[in-house]
Amino acid sequence: MIDPIIQPPSKNFISLEKWLLRQIGKAIADYNMIGPGDTVMVCVSGGKDSYTLLSCLLALRERAPVDFRIVAMNLDQRQPGFPEDVLPAYFEKMGIEYRIATEDTYSIVKSKIPEGKTSCSLCSRLRRGIIYRTAREIGATRIALGHHREDILETLFLNMFFGGRIKAMPPKLKSDDGRHIVIRPMAYCAEADIARYARAKAFPIIPCTLCGSQENAQRQQIKAMLRDWERLYPGRIESLATSLKNVTPSHLGDSRLFDFAHLERDADSGEYDKYDESGNVPEKRIFLAGSRRHHT
Repeated sequence: MIDPIIQPPSKNFISLEKWLLRQIGKAIADYNMIGPGDTVMVCVSGGKDSYTLLSCLLALRERAPVDFRIVAMNLDQRQPGFPEDVLPAYFEKMGIEYRIATEDTYSIVKSKIPEGKTSCSLCSRLRRGIIYRTAREIGATRIALGHHREDILETLFLNMFFGGRIKAMPPKLKSDDGRHIVIRPMAYCAEADIARYARAKAFPIIPCTLCGSQENAQRQQIKAMLRDWERLYPGRIESLATSLKNVTPSHLGDSRLFDFAHLERDADSGEYDKYDESGNVPEKRIFLAGSRRHHT
């Protein structure tokens, strides 16, 4: 069932929804994310991103040329104050097949992480294990996560600035044990568009501050940097996102991706090329020509 909106859709909303569906559909096609007969487990946290992903996948399924199953999944981590009735009520109202996994990871994190320290890393590992286990239980062939374009870019810069490596979030990923395929259908979607969509749909958003921890300070710095770039240099974020699809390993420095050690010049013809790749006279040729003029 397609999630209805509260009021009749405006032209702006219809255009926004079409744009999001087009972007998600393109990502699915570009990376062969979903195929005939797939069972897609959509992880829904109660935030704007996962609600939007679920809503758009349901809409796309109505018009897709292939049939696939959608199962919404939420992990109740037994955080104090978590409104455990919100998501089941929403899923049932919308007629969406769902699974609620209940695990007290909150107590585990609290017992192992000192007060005031960020618990995101441990919490993420625990969640991942439960998500993979639940996917096996329901027979999911795809695990869909709600990360968007800005999430991917933030991760790229976090790894570059603080980890010394070029690594982001891939649109499609095979788990380390090879048993799961994780997809990010909103990889092309802008966070601002998702936020507008979620407001228009009036999703029952669950606050993300329930765990009592604040977002990683480093990620906050990257978020602020990207916001400033988008404000000062419109189009830069889109260009950065496009660059992730246009990588030239031979112009970086990782010998695991390009065999620099065995790179050799072609057989020498005995003469220097008149022009280089840019259409300019090579520097070495200019030097030699100058030398000849000097001695004549």
